[in-house]
Amino acid sequence: MNLAFFSGGIGMSEIILILLIVLLLFGAKKLPELARSLGRSLGEFKKGRAEGEAKEEDDSAGSGKASSGGENKKE
Repeated sequence: MNLAFFSGGIGMSEIILILLIVLLLFGAKKLPELARSLGRSLGEFKKGRAEGEAKEEDDSAGSGKASSGGENKKE
């Protein structure tokens, strides 16, 4: 994660402040559920991205240089 827009980076005090605000907003009972769903979402995103990259590699390997380039033409 690129945090270059922060001039001095993000320190431990800022992280603690953010966590306290999140705790106040959602409550202690809701945080584990939110973390679980966030982890599942991230896993699904990575899985989808890997499948997309694999499909892209298959498409480019299968077409080679014999492709006419007319695959994206609208009729």
